[in-house]
Amino acid sequence: MLPRWSRALTQLSRLGSQRGLNHGNDFYAISRQSYAKAAVAPVMADTLEKGLPTEPVVNLDKLFWSKPCSLALPPESPLRIDEPEYEGIKRVFLKLMLFYSKQSKSIRGANVVYKRVVSQVDKPAIYEVFNLEKTFKTTYALLVLHMWLCLRRLKQEGKEGVEFGQYVYEIYNHDVELRVSRAGVNLLLSKWMKDLEKIFYGNIVAYDAAVLPEARLDDLPNVIWRNVFSDDGSSKPDEAASRTIQAMARYVRREVSCLSLTDKEAMFSGNFMFTPLKIEKAKLEGSR
Repeated sequence: MLPRWSRALTQLSRLGSQRGLNHGNDFYAISRQSYAKAAVAPVMADTLEKGLPTEPVVNLDKLFWSKPCSLALPPESPLRIDEPEYEGIKRVFLKLMLFYSKQSKSIRGANVVYKRVVSQVDKPAIYEVFNLEKTFKTTYALLVLHMWLCLRRLKQEGKEGVEFGQYVYEIYNHDVELRVSRAGVNLLLSKWMKDLEKIFYGNIVAYDAAVLPEARLDDLPNVIWRNVFSDDGSSKPDEAASRTIQAMARYVRREVSCLSLTDKEAMFSGNFMFTPLKIEKAKLEGSR
């Protein structure tokens, strides 16, 4: 990431720590920007400031080795959010109001998908497991990472998946604008958003390249280091952070595999959950 972006995100983190970065429950699809152009975006050396406690809270070497599995929620799960079923005159009225149109259903599904992303990123567990300080920069970096995971999986469904991913991206973009505003940026907001958009595109192109079959084994850890942890622009993690970076790389690779095993219905309805890091932590602490 360019130095001015690093300084800007540092300023946002400071502002955010003063004002709080709580995420609201309302999501709206308002932007018409397209994430698809990221396929031709230049790879950027995006760096986001880290904040690492001196001692890890878990044994990172034991995390994320389990066999990948589908992330789809079972039919009986209380966490599922299913389409409402109405009958009679109410259903007829809603049909007339295009409640059951493909676009309306896609927007509702995209809202649920993004809520799954936010649920993983805003909870303390992910910061505790990976020894991250919760600042605007780290939260934004994790948002982009999990957005990439979702959009990559949706693209596997072809044109339909790309179109659905566009709705998810628009909701994400509106949420980021709210987060920047809550951090205290009221002037030149559009400029901030353009800079963050460049970071988004640069990050997802770098992630895509790092998981290609021909990529080197250290490509993904190095990209994670630059995008999530590094504060000085270095391209490779230092020895102290190496175990944490390797653990996050295993987490990312496992989520890529798990999402590939997750069926289309779950992805388009949002009825899936990322690997619950809190459970992983509890299992590990219980095995000590």
